[in-house]
Amino acid sequence: MTIFVFLLGLIFGSFANVVALRVNTGESLIFGGSRCFSCSRRLRWFELVPLVSYIALRGRCRSCNAAISLQYPLVELASGCIFLLLFVFTPRGVLGVLPRGLPSGFLLPFVFFWLLLILSVYDLRHQILPDVLVGAAAAAAILVVMAEGIRDPKLILVHGLAGAGLFLFFGALWFFSGGRWMGLGDAKLSFAIGLFLGPVPALVALFLSFWMGAVVGIGWVLTHRIRTLKIPIPFGPFLALGAFAAYLWYLPLIEWYLRLVV
Repeated sequence: MTIFVFLLGLIFGSFANVVALRVNTGESLIFGGSRCFSCSRRLRWFELVPLVSYIALRGRCRSCNAAISLQYPLVELASGCIFLLLFVFTPRGVLGVLPRGLPSGFLLPFVFFWLLLILSVYDLRHQILPDVLVGAAAAAAILVVMAEGIRDPKLILVHGLAGAGLFLFFGALWFFSGGRWMGLGDAKLSFAIGLFLGPVPALVALFLSFWMGAVVGIGWVLTHRIRTLKIPIPFGPFLALGAFAAYLWYLPLIEWYLRLVV
């Protein structure tokens, strides 16, 4: 079952690449086959098998021998890992267990984090978080909170306050810096993340995202011998990764941190 879930994640990772490349371009997300961006040749089905095709073609177009971007296999692999980790670690949730033992709590969280993966790729490529994808992530978060609210209606208010709190925090950073410290898209995404996670995991996600962003930023400056820290670094991927880690392991992370500082 775990192998099947991972393979399913690879397939959805392939579609994640399509969405990340076609959003806001006017191209259909469903219709229109994939093509080589160098020679424009329509790709055959055997050139579109996640991971396998990239390896078999040695990262080159079969026709023009142009290099295929590493984005494709990396996103497919990331999606497969997201599927697998959610399947293994996600609690069963309030809706019970679906047929064949698949946790129902796995479905909506997968949609949410799959959208965060697409947002991360888009942010890395364009340094912007499109409203249509952020809105879809917020909608998935709302569905999760409503499902949790069946068990305890107070959770709707608690998660709503967590989302509002993160939005106000990032919104203040955006407002007072004139957009230099943080983008408004990051504030919108943080609302969806806070709404999805709730207060404590959201704080863990916030802490992780800033630490990862700082480490990567400093590492980039040192390795590229840049003399200023004023470099544009997309923050969406760090928010997404921090949210994913906090969702699955926020309690162990809190315990590890307390042992570290106490």
